[in-house]
Amino acid sequence: MTQWTSAVGAAQLARLLHSQQERPAGPGSRRPPAYRALADGIRLLVLEGRVPVAARLPAERELALSLSVSRTTVAAAYEALRSEGFLESRRGAGSWTAVPAGNPLPARGLEPLPPEALGSMIDLGCAALPAPEPWLTRAVQGALEELPPYAHTHGDYPAGLPALRSMLAERYTARGIPTMPEQIMVTTGAMGAIDAICHLFAGRGERIAVESPSYANILQLMREAGARLVPVAMAEGLAGWDMDRWRQVLRDSAPRLAYVVADFHNPTGALADEDRRRVLVDAARSAGTVLVVDETMSELRLDVDGSAMPRPVCSFDPAGSTVITVGSASKAFWAGMRIGWVRAAPDVIRSLVAARAYADLGTPVLEQLAVNWLLSTGGWEQAVEIRRTQARENRDALVAAVRRELPEWEFAVPRGGLTLWVRTGGLSGSRLAEVGERVGVRVPSGPRFGVDGAFEGYVRLPFTVGGAVADEAAVRLAAAARLVESGGVGGSEAPRTFVA
Repeated sequence: MTQWTSAVGAAQLARLLHSQQERPAGPGSRRPPAYRALADGIRLLVLEGRVPVAARLPAERELALSLSVSRTTVAAAYEALRSEGFLESRRGAGSWTAVPAGNPLPARGLEPLPPEALGSMIDLGCAALPAPEPWLTRAVQGALEELPPYAHTHGDYPAGLPALRSMLAERYTARGIPTMPEQIMVTTGAMGAIDAICHLFAGRGERIAVESPSYANILQLMREAGARLVPVAMAEGLAGWDMDRWRQVLRDSAPRLAYVVADFHNPTGALADEDRRRVLVDAARSAGTVLVVDETMSELRLDVDGSAMPRPVCSFDPAGSTVITVGSASKAFWAGMRIGWVRAAPDVIRSLVAARAYADLGTPVLEQLAVNWLLSTGGWEQAVEIRRTQARENRDALVAAVRRELPEWEFAVPRGGLTLWVRTGGLSGSRLAEVGERVGVRVPSGPRFGVDGAFEGYVRLPFTVGGAVADEAAVRLAAAARLVESGGVGGSEAPRTFVA
């Protein structure tokens, strides 16, 4: 059985390698031997996630022709990568990318910060904002007024409260996607929704295609469910989805599921246009892959330029045979409001509801009533507008502070969402996360958002702090960066840097 889950063509790899040549070399640097430069280039592409882990590389002769170098150069580069743990090979199966066994995924960075640490630590780990008051209090008060009739029942609604299912169906219909309540299941947050979908469609050992990078908690959920993750590299900056790569992965790997965040992608902030959405749905349908679309960021558009938001991905699947949509109140309203939902074909909803008897049985009634109150009174729109204002102000403050304190760090400013995806000037994101906690700033490293250790040269910065706190966060990040760069991080291991 082959160990690779996707493939990179010779022409594609050559283009990626040539793009690195545009980056200036550091002062005093010397040109390495050709094979070493090639090995370093491929290694960097893997660590940045631009070439997925477990991707089959082209044969030596093919790559040599595409790069106009000798086959000996490519063979020496491949051998160097094998000796460093970044390439594995087997006769008859070819060579595929890997990461060294000593590069485990960081275990920290996204868990909620303990309350006792809030006074001394600036938390950039969780992409979540405080509740948009007074709307949380009003929603809970409204829910309490609606509660008495439900208190006289068993309180067990595996598919969700009928009133909330109807309200969510009406909202999809208003967006141009005719939806019946029978196509909605209310869940305990988006995580609960995706967990249920994975257990229904992707048993242990099944392949799931995921963006690379992608949302760290979902990746971990899928790993723990026993899935085999097939990463599909995102393009640089906010360019987002490379549809040629998606077609190839869906065709070659035939994953049972594919998971995407098309609206203000977490962590990059990219927004998929309608053409990419249409092509992705068509490719998934052709491959027999169920496309799970996470819309939790869809309402967090921060910059309004007069253009309309792209239509939802499910609008390109009128029969409902390919796309399952997941939504949530956690990002648009408040993370403490653990209400999510699934929109899918009625038979899928029935299967999910039936399977729920062996999971969490249902979603808390009071929280469902609170969300229904918000949606039915217009409070949702006003609360989300507060959230957009908070996120916009925090984003602008954080961007200005990072550019001032860390001018060598690179990022594209997204038009929405809650996260900034930052290239750290060649420093190890894992070491930055480790040292950051020592100087009072908590930040998740890039490998948390990749598969098998990719994105070592990145960190994710959420829009959760603003004003003077954003300024101080950037100052502390700069202090951490200086410690990593100088090697003054304690222990005997020198900080790792990754440069082309």
